[in-house]
Amino acid sequence: MNNLSEFQISLLEKMKLIRFVEEGIAQRYHNGLMRCPTHLSIGQEAAAVGVAAALSNKDLALSSHRAHAHYLAKGGDVNAMLAEIHGKAAGCCGGKGGSMHLIDQSVGFMGSTAIVGNSIPLGVGLGLSLKLKRSKNISVIFFGDGSTEEGAFYEAVNFAIIKKLPVLFVCENNLYSVYSPLSVRQPANRVIYKMVEALGMKSAIADGNNVEETYNLAKNAIEEIHKNKAPYFIELTTYRWREHCGPDYDNNIGYRTEDEFQNWKKKDPIKCYEETLHKCGILSEIDIEKMNQSITIKVNASFKYAEEAPFPDESIAYKGLYA
Repeated sequence: MNNLSEFQISLLEKMKLIRFVEEGIAQRYHNGLMRCPTHLSIGQEAAAVGVAAALSNKDLALSSHRAHAHYLAKGGDVNAMLAEIHGKAAGCCGGKGGSMHLIDQSVGFMGSTAIVGNSIPLGVGLGLSLKLKRSKNISVIFFGDGSTEEGAFYEAVNFAIIKKLPVLFVCENNLYSVYSPLSVRQPANRVIYKMVEALGMKSAIADGNNVEETYNLAKNAIEEIHKNKAPYFIELTTYRWREHCGPDYDNNIGYRTEDEFQNWKKKDPIKCYEETLHKCGILSEIDIEKMNQSITIKVNASFKYAEEAPFPDESIAYKGLYA
């Protein structure tokens, strides 16, 4: 097996890890042990994995409320993430933050926040710090299409352009902000990446459900950032399968049609990529089954760890409180 094949297999494994963890959350959520809101990225795994595959451990990344995929794709600790969602002391934020507040500085994942668009200026600040330190690394900001409607987005983009910061803006366009489609939020003819390009930043678009296409675009964007000493914006088209917040499906409430949902399910980034690797002879059916079994064992062990871990002591309730 050559290095390319091993890399391709690693992309599939990472996407499956994210899918299995989040399906595990969905299956267990109603047990009442995860008592925090949770926003799942099921259906959007290729966007996170493709971008993260182009990054180094020392590149810094930030995300928003839908952060599980980005945290795991960047190499974040599974046990620490699930312990955090269970409110345990072993959680990556000590059990205080929950699903929307994840961090693992050991792999350059610098955090996620619940406020739409809030992590964008933070990521630009990280980019400024990297420039001042004359670092060769970059700052990456993951956010959704709804964040491009926030004032902070335009201010951050402008600042990053003016200061020539090493920042990669990654917009996962899944067509909806909660229950509102793009058609009621943005002008009919607007194309997000072209709008950002008009602001003065190099921009491009890719199929966010195609992990290799996403990886190649991210890799090229990072090369452009280093070459031109300027930020870059990429838009990744994708689609979330489950409800905006929570473990269930919500097609019944009418903001999107079942036909639309089924058409996007046919573009399942994991199934499509698995089929590609199988047809190319990189993975046999036995290889795929072994991969599924291995990831299932790992994920089940992580849930067991999170469920059995102790809660934080009440004495630390106000530790880390600054305002």
